[in-house]
Amino acid sequence: MTAPDALVMGGGVIGLSAALQLQSRRLAVTLVERDPDGQSASKGNAGAFAFSDVEPLAAPGIMRRAPKWLLDPLGPLSIPPGYALRIAPWMLRFWRASWRDRHAAALHAQAALMAQSKAALERLVTTTGAEPLLRREGQLQLYDNAAQFRASLPGWERRRAHDIAFELIEDAPARIAELQPGLDARFRFAAYTPDWVNVTDPTLWHSHLLDSFLARGGQVLRAEAQALTPARDHVAVQTDAGPMRAGHVILAAGAWSHHLARSLGERLPLETERGYNTTLPDPRFDLKTHLSFADHGFVVTKVGDGIRVGGAVELGGLHLPPDYRRAKVLLDKARAFMSGLNAEGGTQWMGFRPSMPDSLPVIGRSRASDRVVHAFGHGHLGLTQSAGTAELVADLVTGQTPELDLTPYRSDRFAFAGRATY
Repeated sequence: MTAPDALVMGGGVIGLSAALQLQSRRLAVTLVERDPDGQSASKGNAGAFAFSDVEPLAAPGIMRRAPKWLLDPLGPLSIPPGYALRIAPWMLRFWRASWRDRHAAALHAQAALMAQSKAALERLVTTTGAEPLLRREGQLQLYDNAAQFRASLPGWERRRAHDIAFELIEDAPARIAELQPGLDARFRFAAYTPDWVNVTDPTLWHSHLLDSFLARGGQVLRAEAQALTPARDHVAVQTDAGPMRAGHVILAAGAWSHHLARSLGERLPLETERGYNTTLPDPRFDLKTHLSFADHGFVVTKVGDGIRVGGAVELGGLHLPPDYRRAKVLLDKARAFMSGLNAEGGTQWMGFRPSMPDSLPVIGRSRASDRVVHAFGHGHLGLTQSAGTAELVADLVTGQTPELDLTPYRSDRFAFAGRATY
């Protein structure tokens, strides 16, 4: 087989978007995917392009709240006891990322990538004819009480500084009911982001992109990449299906990316946010807009003709068994908050979100070789930032200057990263 111009390690939405963008630059591309269905976290997510979510998870003051959350194994942020020592180095970096100087820099970088990704999505929609797969219905972020709402206001002002459109709804249940009928009367405070976009179904979105890639001559190899070895004029890739080589390799293997990076001598503090959800086939609730229950850490969104209820963050790595009690807790809350919601017959799911301590992805050339480009670590924003990341990756591979300064996303941005145990 003739060596392609580029091998993309990972067939999720990041890798697939990058493969499509590289194709548009007239490169021959092969996608290497370990998962038999080629979708993993790209299949079960909430389906949101959350361009307004520019606030990093590591925000000032979060470590004061974290102990309370961590003591609740079913709370919005949890670490299974058996994983606590393993994740300690990552948590130390997370704590440092929450300091005001680092947080401000990360927020600026996140907002810049969001703006790039929002524009890139529209270009992708046009070139692939994907408009029928989008819902442009906005998002309603709900708060339990006035105190929680007012605590959120500095964050909304930071969004305003980055030209994000929103409407604050203060003690106005009629306005909330206008946007979304059927919510519990406790919700009198909210923020509405009208430009929020969802896919009709994450699985259909992935399939559409894959069909576009294949129709344009792309190749897919079902294999697990095991090691990368750069050379002067190519990169060799060892897989369980045999050796491969290409002029460039894009490392977009999601939560498994740091294992391949290690074969290049790079040790990166990549952790796994395990997200849970339940998809209801017959919800009997007329969902008008994407709902975010800010004080409870979960969202409710349309998927096909059903509704998906999911969220929370469990920092538990790749190997612990799922704890589906978390999905049930979220579903019980949704049933209490949404009048008449039919929670019967749901399908539970757990997926891996690859996360860096500062909530920023790793995008840029490997320290080991300019022929290897990193594109991973997007946390729960993989779908959101996929199109923008793809354009940046393609710029690097083709020798063009990216629109964004990629310094904030470089792989070596964490001090003492070489001592990490990941």
